[in-house]
Amino acid sequence: MAAKGSDTDFYWGSGSFPCWRAMLCLAEKKVKYQSHLLSMDKKEQKTEELLKLNPRGQLPIFKHGQVIINESVGICQYVESAFKGQGTQLMPEDLSQQAAVLQRSLEAENVRQKMVLDTLMYMWTTKPEDINQDLLKQKKQNLAQEVQYWEGYLAKQGPGSHIAGKDFTVADATFWPSLAFLVRLGLPIQSCCPNLAKYYEMVKQRPSVEETWPPHWKNTSGPDYFKDLF
Repeated sequence: MAAKGSDTDFYWGSGSFPCWRAMLCLAEKKVKYQSHLLSMDKKEQKTEELLKLNPRGQLPIFKHGQVIINESVGICQYVESAFKGQGTQLMPEDLSQQAAVLQRSLEAENVRQKMVLDTLMYMWTTKPEDINQDLLKQKKQNLAQEVQYWEGYLAKQGPGSHIAGKDFTVADATFWPSLAFLVRLGLPIQSCCPNLAKYYEMVKQRPSVEETWPPHWKNTSGPDYFKDLF
């Protein structure tokens, strides 16, 4: 959401899970900000100017006045507090419900870890002839087990529910990008995970998701790495 003259800036990369998490929260809270789409392939996030904002040279970077936050879950929690009176309430008032949201928000990193860092990075950085098929199979089994955890969470929540309850919260913003990427990479969601499939179709229709859909995904399809996950 662009806002010329705003004191809020957001630097991001298309398809980045952490960036998408934060963008979903910003959209849900109706925060106006100046959008800075950077090319991570060109390492635009590592310029001298941006390294002053985030010495790690990573995205996202969120700047609200003098406040700078570079961790996606932190951005989500901050905008919920800083813009509490507008948009979607992303953190419930009830303490037990807050606990559920925080648990799922932090737990969602397991999906990204097992999908991207454990499985995809192994596939991308290993020569095809050097891939250990037994090891790759084990990595995919670990990912499949992780997906089943989330299928089970939704089954317990009941029809029409979100990740941590009946409403869309920070937990959904942190989990959604991983699920969307799994589907893009061939997860047979309709056959393997009926509860996740219903959840996917429901959340995909949210205006915040449509507004923040990764630009380079709109006219392209992903490789079907996970068509055989189940």
